[in-house]
Amino acid sequence: MTATNNLILDEEMPERYLTEMNEEKHEVALSTHDLEVFYGEKRALHNADLKFERYKITALIGASGSGKSTFLRSLNRMNDTVATVNGQIMYRGLDINTKDIDVYEMRKHIGMVFQRPNPFAKSIYDNITFALKQHGIKDRKILDERVETSLKQAALWDEVKDDLHKSALELSGGQQQRLVIARAVAMKPDILLLDEPASALDPISSAKIENTLLELKKDYTIIIVTHNMQQAARVSDYTAFFHMGEVVEYDLTRKIFTRPKVQRTIDYVNGNFG
Repeated sequence: MTATNNLILDEEMPERYLTEMNEEKHEVALSTHDLEVFYGEKRALHNADLKFERYKITALIGASGSGKSTFLRSLNRMNDTVATVNGQIMYRGLDINTKDIDVYEMRKHIGMVFQRPNPFAKSIYDNITFALKQHGIKDRKILDERVETSLKQAALWDEVKDDLHKSALELSGGQQQRLVIARAVAMKPDILLLDEPASALDPISSAKIENTLLELKKDYTIIIVTHNMQQAARVSDYTAFFHMGEVVEYDLTRKIFTRPKVQRTIDYVNGNFG
């Protein structure tokens, strides 16, 4: 591993990358510069210069095909095998969109949860510990502690604590999604990316996911793609509106939904779009 990669793995590295947001200085966890994504010859994303504040939830909204999921997947290099991603993705002072970055190590710091729950065909306990064991954590006491902590963070512990060796596939859809979130946070990432995590769930399960996210932001920087504008309004601190492969407007959520500056944003949040 190169010296550059070692910087990414330094848990004690001070974060002093600040930006001017709403006339106050806030700590930035991740930022993108001149980011553009191509699928073959087709440019799917451009003008995506964003800065994400630490310990806040940022929602990415927009119509299907607007580029928001493409952008999200680029943040931890999930598009590497299917697209060409140009530009900078800055994390801890490093551009993680370069060839010398160890992508698998980087994903320990920038975790991801997908649209549909994808638990492993293993027990609840083994779902949480699988990646931990792969990364060399074998001590049973540490594994037990990490399982309990992550399940509590995902608001699932009380529901499954007596059934940890039951198959994860026996859980309800909402429970499976919270298990997947627990699996992600068990690695203690710095940033959590979520792509439509509640879109396949019923309203009660969706509400539990939202409450979980509000609790998780105490410890994590969260970036979430959602089609549900009410959900974005409820859980996010900042919102970015994507349209036809570019970021049209990015601001505090309350401003995006009450005083947007761009007509296309006004049309979208008022339902007069298309």
